[in-house]
Amino acid sequence: MATAELIADTPVSTEVAELVARSRAAQAQIENYTQEQVDRLIRGMVWAVAKPGVAEEIAQHTVDETQLGNYRGKFLKISVKTRAALMDIIDDKSVGVIDELPERNIVKIAKPIGVIGALSPSTNPEATPVIKSIHAVKGRNAIIICPHPRAKITNKIICDKMRAALVALGAPADLVIPIETPSVEKTNEVMKQCDRILATGGSPMVQAAYSSGTPALGVGVGNAVITVDETADLDDAAEKILLSKTLDYAASCSSDNAVILLDAIYDTMLGKLKEKGGFVLNEVQKGKLQNAIWEDGEHINAKVVAQSPQFIADYAGFEIPEGTQFFIVPEVGYGKQHPFSGEKMTVTMALYRAKDIDEAIALTNAIQSYQGQGHSCGIYSTSDENIMKLAMHTKTSRVMVNQPQAASNSGNLWNGMRQTFSLGCGSWGGNATNSNVSWRDLINETWVSKPLPTPKTLPSDEQLFGKDVIELVG
Repeated sequence: MATAELIADTPVSTEVAELVARSRAAQAQIENYTQEQVDRLIRGMVWAVAKPGVAEEIAQHTVDETQLGNYRGKFLKISVKTRAALMDIIDDKSVGVIDELPERNIVKIAKPIGVIGALSPSTNPEATPVIKSIHAVKGRNAIIICPHPRAKITNKIICDKMRAALVALGAPADLVIPIETPSVEKTNEVMKQCDRILATGGSPMVQAAYSSGTPALGVGVGNAVITVDETADLDDAAEKILLSKTLDYAASCSSDNAVILLDAIYDTMLGKLKEKGGFVLNEVQKGKLQNAIWEDGEHINAKVVAQSPQFIADYAGFEIPEGTQFFIVPEVGYGKQHPFSGEKMTVTMALYRAKDIDEAIALTNAIQSYQGQGHSCGIYSTSDENIMKLAMHTKTSRVMVNQPQAASNSGNLWNGMRQTFSLGCGSWGGNATNSNVSWRDLINETWVSKPLPTPKTLPSDEQLFGKDVIELVG
């Protein structure tokens, strides 16, 4: 917990200190809420933004304000994703004893952390504040949400609706506080003064979270790599790659950034991707698109992020056929000299060819050693051997099997992944966790240990160390 002595006396720090004080006062009022009371609050928070009529308004406003993505993608996230996130946690026990280990005579008791400082990106500003808020309140915390300036009004609208719902249910509105006029300085100050940071956003903000001095849960860079092998249902794979690559105009960091086709199905599968609206770029068009996405040669150009194929083509200066849904860029290399091997945040897919699953695994690791290591990859296959080989030999936290990547690795109704927009990437991505971050990451746990009925006894040295080890080591 931040202390007054550590907080610099500036206008911004004073403003944030006042918000944090309000947040702490609100959190104190629900610290001893029952499970039933907590769950009632998060039901109300989601209903306030996801109910018919309101979800449509929020989706449209998000597109209008941010000029990122499309209405359908925003609507699915605010209407469906928030409901699914609620359903995912509503039956979890987050108050009192939440776990028992009878074989160790240990029970675990959940305790709130206090004030959560949350970052909300411009690419997912509709559902992110909702999902982070219900996870925070599920753990009996309060939350302060720092939006990207491009989505500040959307964030305020959503937070105000959740605040009104909390008041209607007898709880303090300040369990959810939006930063209404965001700035880097203000966000940094929130991160210094809160009790835990939940950081979703660009690498600079995640690094700032880690450097704040406050315990932080950050996410790594996304750059999903998808393999299609010779056993896959190619029609199903093509349909799902289309869905994933075009969802909200690829606003998600989980969008299919690279697809690897094995030799045996390369031509057939490429044909099916073309049928789904994939447009294969020639070398001249590839150069123009590269200059449009990375105008300075290094950073992704915000002007083309999560935009339609026609907008990007016009901006880049090349023509595309009617019905184009996404761009296919043939690629053989990886690393800084091959920018299409990295994250693109556009409806652009790098296409690779591999002779077999072993080469596909090597390619996946090589591509993600440049960007995206630890985040996620996927495979379309009916071969358990190939699926498990990919999972065993890639440095990844998530492997989506026969699923549209962008809609699946953060949880969906068709799988058992935790519903979230905060995807830990483990040590590979510079994160403290591999988890799909949830309320369980936003609590403290008290372990209560009682003596075992029968104390454990050490085995003999031969049993514990093994006779061969004893003999060899001497």
